[in-house]
Amino acid sequence: MPSSWTPAAWRDRPAHQQPAWPDADALAKAEATLTRMPPLVFAGEARTLKERLGEVARGRGFLLQGGDCAESFEAFHPDAIRDTLRVLLQMSVVLTFGASVPVVKVARMAGQFAKPRSKPTETRDGVTLPSYRGDIINDLAFDATARTPDPARMVQAYHQSSATLNLLRAFTQGGYAGLHEVHRWNLEFVDGPLGDAYRDLADRIDDALGFMEACGITSDTAPQLRETELFTAHEALLLPFEQALTRQDSVSRRWYGCSAHFLWIGDRTRQPDGAHVAYLSGVDNPIGIKCGPSLPVDDLLGLLDTLDPHREPGRITLITRMGASGLAEGLPKLVRAVQREGRPVVWVTDPMHGNTQVTESGLKTRDFEDVMSEVHTFFEVHAAEGTHAGGIHVEMTGLEVTECTGGAQKLHADALAERYDTRCDPRLNASQALELAFLVGEHLSQQRTRAPSPER
Repeated sequence: MPSSWTPAAWRDRPAHQQPAWPDADALAKAEATLTRMPPLVFAGEARTLKERLGEVARGRGFLLQGGDCAESFEAFHPDAIRDTLRVLLQMSVVLTFGASVPVVKVARMAGQFAKPRSKPTETRDGVTLPSYRGDIINDLAFDATARTPDPARMVQAYHQSSATLNLLRAFTQGGYAGLHEVHRWNLEFVDGPLGDAYRDLADRIDDALGFMEACGITSDTAPQLRETELFTAHEALLLPFEQALTRQDSVSRRWYGCSAHFLWIGDRTRQPDGAHVAYLSGVDNPIGIKCGPSLPVDDLLGLLDTLDPHREPGRITLITRMGASGLAEGLPKLVRAVQREGRPVVWVTDPMHGNTQVTESGLKTRDFEDVMSEVHTFFEVHAAEGTHAGGIHVEMTGLEVTECTGGAQKLHADALAERYDTRCDPRLNASQALELAFLVGEHLSQQRTRAPSPER
C-alpha cells in the first residue's frame, strides 16, 4: 500500500453512491462510536483468506460466494442465518465432490447492508423521496422519515453483524458444519429428484467417513472433519462505515478493513480516481472488482495497477457480471488482457446481476435458465482461453422464497408474489441454489479432467 495512505485517504476524492446525510453531527457521533468498537474480523483471518484465494488463482481451488442481496434489520433471525449457512454447506460439498479441490466459502453475510442505486430519488404518485439504500442507511418504507438517511443505523448494522458472526462461528467451529452432519443440512422443501441426488451424495460421504474411521481417521484426529472455514464479504460501499472499522495490525503494521474478510468494489463505484478505489488501495484484505459490460480493458488494467501493484496471488478477484447474452463477447477481452499482463487473479462469475428482469406486475426477477446460461458461458470461455474458472458469486437464501423463476421447481412469474421477501434484488431459494451447485459441479469435473497438473 502507499506509504502515505491513511483510512481517510478517500475523503478528498469524488465519492459516488453516498447518501446525503442531513445531520453532520450525528454522522460524526456514529463514526466515533464505531471507531471505538472491536473489529468484526481480524487481520490474521483476512490473511488466511488471501492464502486460500492464492491457491484458487493457481488453479488449486474454487471460490463459492453466496448470501443475501441485502441484509435486513426486520428479518434478522438465527433460523434465517442457520438456513442460509446450511445451503452454503450443501453447495460446498457438491462442488468439492465435482472439483476434487478445496472450496473456499465466503458468505455475503454479517455486513451486506448497503446497496447502490441507479437513481438517488424515487417518485410515487407525485411524491419524491430519497431512494432506499439499504438498512444501514434508511428504511424501505416509503415515507419521509423512513427514507431520511440516519447515521445511527450504522451502529445498529455493526451490532447485527457482530451477532451474525458469533452465530456463524459457533456453527462452523462447534460441530454443526462437520461432514458427519451432511444429512442434517438438507432443507425440508428441497425434495424430488434434486433432494434424492443430494441424499445420494450424502450417503456416499457417510460411506467414505466410515471407511476413514475404520482406518483410524476420525474427527478427533482430523479437525477438518468436524469444523470448516467460513469467511464473510460485502461491497465496501458506505465509506464512513468502512473507515470507522479500519484497523492497523499490530504484527504486520498493515491496515485492514475489519468490517469483513473480503471487500469488493461495485460496477458503479470503480472510478479510477474515485473514493472507493482510494480506500481499497490501502487495506490489505483480499479485494473483489465487479466487472460489468461497460468496463474497458484499459480501465481494468489501471485498477489492477492501483489495487495490486505487487501482483500478489489472492489479492484480486475479478467478478464478471455481464448477463447471459453479453458474457461471450465481453469476457474473452478481459481474460486475454489480464493474462497478457501476467496478473494472478481469481476469475469468478456473478450470473445474477446481469440477468434481472421486471415482470408485468412490477416485480424484479431472474430466470434460472439465464443464470445457468451465463455460468455455462463462463466455463466455456475459460476453457477456450486455457484459464481457470475459479468461482461463483450468487445471491441466495435458505428461505423458501419465490423470487427467481424456473429451476427444478418450475416457478412461473405468476407465482412470484407468493413469498417474495427480498428488500432489493431477487435471490435463488435453497432448491435453486443447490441445483446450480450440481450443474456447476459438472463443469468443475470437466475442467478437472482437461486441466494440466497445477504448478508446484
